[in-house]
Amino acid sequence: MSLLGVMRWIAATPWSVALRESIFAYPIIESIHVLGICLFVGISAMWDLRLLGVGFARTYVTDAAERLVPWMRAGFALMMISGVITFLNDPVRYYNNIFFRVKMIMLVLAGVNAWIFHATVFRSVTQWDARTRPPLGARLAGAASLLLWALIITAGRMIAYNWFDKSR
Repeated sequence: MSLLGVMRWIAATPWSVALRESIFAYPIIESIHVLGICLFVGISAMWDLRLLGVGFARTYVTDAAERLVPWMRAGFALMMISGVITFLNDPVRYYNNIFFRVKMIMLVLAGVNAWIFHATVFRSVTQWDARTRPPLGARLAGAASLLLWALIITAGRMIAYNWFDKSR
């Protein structure tokens, strides 16, 4: 079965049909998704600004992580769960949407950026914790994160305006 066939199968599931046919479910889930994005990206931006050395410079990086990461995780979970449910509304349309594909690629890149940062630079945080200006690797990770999340949000918003969708 092709990936498009899988999307068609998902679209025919009771969950997908119920979501699509409900008057209130999709707007509520989409609103929760936006709120999750606001929570995650807002807190993540504060973290990234600390990594860049331009925000919260007097705060130790480990203190910032201790305070911000739990909120980032909560926002991320809310954003991802509601995003998957949003996808169930019309999986074939999302699959065929170039902006959705760009968003998914950027999400993967954001995850890789975070993984590389935590697997490398953050391991030596005790050596640079109190510095106003973190090492280059931390600054690059923070800048990449800010850029990627701006692109993810833009691509996500553009999903509604797919000029290339011939099925509508």
